[in-house]
Amino acid sequence: MPFIYKQDKLTVTSYSIFIMILYIAEKPSLGRAIAAVLPKPHKNGDGFIELGNGDVVSWCIGHLLEQAEPEVYNPDFKKWQLQHLPIVPQVWQLKARASSAKQLSVLKKLIKQADVLVHAGDPDREGQLLVDEVIAYCGVKGDKLKQSKRLLINDLNPSAILRALQNQKANHDFVPLATSALARSRADWLYGLNMTRAYTLQGQKAGFQGVLSVGRVQTPVLGLVVRRDHEIANFISRPFYQVLAHMRGAENDNSIAFVAKWLPSAACEPYQDEEGRVLHPGLAQKVARSISAQPALVTKLEQKNKKQYAPLPYNLSALQIDAAKKYGMAAQQVLDLTQQLYEKYQLVTYPRSDCRYLPKEQLAAVPAISRALSNHNHQLAQMVAQADFSLVSKAWDDKEVGAHHAIIPTEKAVDASRLSADLQKIYGLIARQYLLQFYPPYCYGETTVELTICGGLFRTIAKTEQQQGWKQWFGKHSEATTATKNAAEHTPNTGAQQNAEPDQLLPPLTLGQQLFCARGEVIEKHTQPPEHFTDATLLAAMTGISRFVEDPAIKQILRDTDGLGTEATRAGIIELLFKRGFLQRQGKQILSTATGKSLIAALPQSATKPDMTAQWEAALLKISQKELSYQAFMQPLLDTLHDLISNAQHAKPEGLPTDLKPKWQKSTSRSPVAGVGRKPAPAKPGRYKKRPQTNTGKNA
Repeated sequence: MPFIYKQDKLTVTSYSIFIMILYIAEKPSLGRAIAAVLPKPHKNGDGFIELGNGDVVSWCIGHLLEQAEPEVYNPDFKKWQLQHLPIVPQVWQLKARASSAKQLSVLKKLIKQADVLVHAGDPDREGQLLVDEVIAYCGVKGDKLKQSKRLLINDLNPSAILRALQNQKANHDFVPLATSALARSRADWLYGLNMTRAYTLQGQKAGFQGVLSVGRVQTPVLGLVVRRDHEIANFISRPFYQVLAHMRGAENDNSIAFVAKWLPSAACEPYQDEEGRVLHPGLAQKVARSISAQPALVTKLEQKNKKQYAPLPYNLSALQIDAAKKYGMAAQQVLDLTQQLYEKYQLVTYPRSDCRYLPKEQLAAVPAISRALSNHNHQLAQMVAQADFSLVSKAWDDKEVGAHHAIIPTEKAVDASRLSADLQKIYGLIARQYLLQFYPPYCYGETTVELTICGGLFRTIAKTEQQQGWKQWFGKHSEATTATKNAAEHTPNTGAQQNAEPDQLLPPLTLGQQLFCARGEVIEKHTQPPEHFTDATLLAAMTGISRFVEDPAIKQILRDTDGLGTEATRAGIIELLFKRGFLQRQGKQILSTATGKSLIAALPQSATKPDMTAQWEAALLKISQKELSYQAFMQPLLDTLHDLISNAQHAKPEGLPTDLKPKWQKSTSRSPVAGVGRKPAPAKPGRYKKRPQTNTGKNA
């Protein structure tokens, strides 16, 4: 139904021949923002807002419903026992969350009274399911279900909401997306609950008093940290050797001076490691002696002018990585701050975005956004003043934009003094990244010189800055490279990095020019272990998880699905591992605990690596694109689950602490589920009646 302003006033409880539209937002803040642009006067109810034309805006409080606990299906399941596993519901049941039962009751009444429903959940897989499951729970069927609409909002400012209201879609077009979210939710429940119970019971046999929770995403993340810690603990440093040629002009002319590095030939391979580093000191010393006081010939001279364009606007992971590097902020802290900027202040667009591109229609908002930024603080005003708004970067690409676009500032202006210091930092990063799109590229010249000395090959590379472009807003050794290198910074300290050549200026040279090697020099270096993970590098590892996978097919899936976890869940997963006592902080470093190491050692490799998650995400994507059915995804999972539980009964976790009960675990009667969902906003608990058995997967 198109967006309509109606003239006839209508109360929620009265009967009228006119259509009543009910907008169901995901959160109260979004509901109030929607109501703000709809007809006035407004009448505030308990959990809803009645509009001047009789329509109503209401909201969820995060997830109002959750998967029922095992004991709902069978009272015997309340006690954790191996013989009950795996627990697989035949008819899935949802139950009201105790903290939000009152709001669910409000929505039930409003949904029954409404003629048309408008789904206004967040524009992602989880947001689609969150409202759809409430609509299904309330028994909406037939034409009313078919006629429901979908409102996709990325920006809480009035102008953006009005545009979204004019572009509503049919909600039934999003059934495949909701089905993929439902499959993910149930699969995580099955895998996490059954594996957690199985390994906790095995841990209890070893005297451990806590819960060994296992999850499809959290456990591979823990596996990353445990394997990195193990690699560091067992690392043995080895010396390796580089040979440098100190070059002069012909006849030892000191007006020409630079250094070139030896490139060993294939004949030297027996003396090198897998990274190409020379391990034999005698070989390096022999080369250094042979080239000293010898003529040299320039055999290759290549000069290129290169450009580096501004990094794209942020998605959530890129923002979290930069904030961790620049300000030492934890991933969850960055998400919470960005959520505040979005909900409370309406200063940025939807924060849980996995996209780094913008629709071309956003170009129309550039003047208003730039005016807002120029009034924010002095630095942003300078950036706006020097920007070239005639430039259109590659960020504007409709083909790359899905349900939501990159995180950017909105048209709303606010005095910076109204924001806390941390909010200003996050807003500043988002605003700067947006304004960089209107700056020219960083331009530099790169010269590669290769020399032949006594039959050996030597090379040096030098760069010359030509135009700072967008890099003028970064220091020389800044965090600017984060956004351009993606997840590369989690890569271990390899020979390629340790062999990096120092920056130097080259004199004018010509191809075939005769030079002189004044002396050869041997430099002894030592291999370095990889560094412990930090918030920034662990997030980078999760987004670039394909680097840790050997199977080419799995690598490609992980590249296509943007890594391990989603933008909305990565921060929560990391925090969950801390709360459950599997990870600990040591300054900025993230280390695994004895409990975490023991769990990973006890689990099968398939549970500790990202391969299974990659396969799940690929399948879920196919469900959302109507290329795979719900059952075709779930049945193989159930088959695998039986095998995993059978293997778990023979697992013997070792090295678990036996004198410590984790603070987060007060009771083992309730099963922690593997998936990290959205936490409902605080609300007063309400009383509710137990719902009848319902098959929420009937049409899945």
